[in-house]
Amino acid sequence: MLRILRNTMIGLVGTALAVWLLAVGYLYFEQCHILFHPEPETEPIAISGLALQDIRIHTPDGETLQAVYEPPQPGKPIILFFHGQGGTLMVGKWRYLRMHKAGVGFLALAYRGYSGSTGKPTEKGLLIDGLAAYDWLKAQGFRDSDIVIHGHSLGTGVATYVATQRPARALILEAPFTAASDVAAERYPYIPVSLLMKDKFLSRERIREVHMPVLIAHGDRDSIIPFAESERLYQLTNAPKVFIRMRGSEHNTLTRDGVYSYYWKFLGLPDTEPPF
Repeated sequence: MLRILRNTMIGLVGTALAVWLLAVGYLYFEQCHILFHPEPETEPIAISGLALQDIRIHTPDGETLQAVYEPPQPGKPIILFFHGQGGTLMVGKWRYLRMHKAGVGFLALAYRGYSGSTGKPTEKGLLIDGLAAYDWLKAQGFRDSDIVIHGHSLGTGVATYVATQRPARALILEAPFTAASDVAAERYPYIPVSLLMKDKFLSRERIREVHMPVLIAHGDRDSIIPFAESERLYQLTNAPKVFIRMRGSEHNTLTRDGVYSYYWKFLGLPDTEPPF
């Protein structure tokens, strides 16, 4: 009887270990596809009433990036926008409409492998892309004080890095994380994520090197990146800084829920909300 019980326990432990190893293997080999969700651009780069320019930016390592650009009205800033892990450039349509209405210019970048950009996404590649987009703006004649660096979700990892490498008027982080690896560790608590994950986007380390005004906004019902991630990141951020808790907002509803009113106030611009 004891032998049977022992053999049964060994079998169960062996099965559990095999399942765990399969899960670890799957997450390790599929981590790029889990973190990055590039899609080809199928919609035309056009929005009624906006003079969008469909441009190409060349990176130092040979990739060609697609971006949409609209210059600002005189005296207004330009936002360098980095999107999240999925979607295409035109997913940002409602953002572009708000920026246009406020007279604020924007350059919205499609990372390598996204929309009409060449290459495959990696953290190293996205950070190169972010600097290339900033440098493109500088080549157009924009001053440091004209440029606002803004990231949403995964894009906050890119935005934070760019803000450590280039001066700007301000940094806006929307639904950020302390690190992509921290979010993954919460999602997969029984997997050694910190050892396995290649693209960690360690914003909690980089934010200490940011020396410009910072606004962090996050919805307290976010089911993708926990609200507590922003709270922890804010504690690590240098002053001057502002924290906006969007009550009842989800991960992708902040634009709809009026977060741009806070952005315009932060930047000293007239409020053009509510949404149209």
